[in-house]
Amino acid sequence: MVNSEDIPLYMISVVANMLDIHPQTLRLYEREGLVQPKRTKGNTRLYSENDIERIKQIMTLTRDMGVNLAGAEIILNLKAQMEELKLTFYEVISFIEREMNNEFAGFEDKFKKAIVRAPHQQIVKSVLTKDEK
Repeated sequence: MVNSEDIPLYMISVVANMLDIHPQTLRLYEREGLVQPKRTKGNTRLYSENDIERIKQIMTLTRDMGVNLAGAEIILNLKAQMEELKLTFYEVISFIEREMNNEFAGFEDKFKKAIVRAPHQQIVKSVLTKDEK
């Protein structure tokens, strides 16, 4: 199933106007491998919502934070790797929770039956002497 934000919708001129950026800058981002717009059969670039979001991030890094394009690429790649690791982490946690729930299903009932109750007067409190500490 295709995510609606991945559907290529916008031509380069529309994206340039939306983001107040020159089309040549968008072409540069593509040449540098920072963004990969889809192409029509006529070789027209079409940008998706995700492409536009990525371009906004590139613009923030380069314009506002003074990062060069190589640095922006590294930062965006690291960010993507962190997102993948986060998803993997949540998958592992979910797996562990499911396994624990399966393993310990009915665990409380088993212990209720297994514990032998003693009358109150038979419980003895253990006290350590100074030598035993």
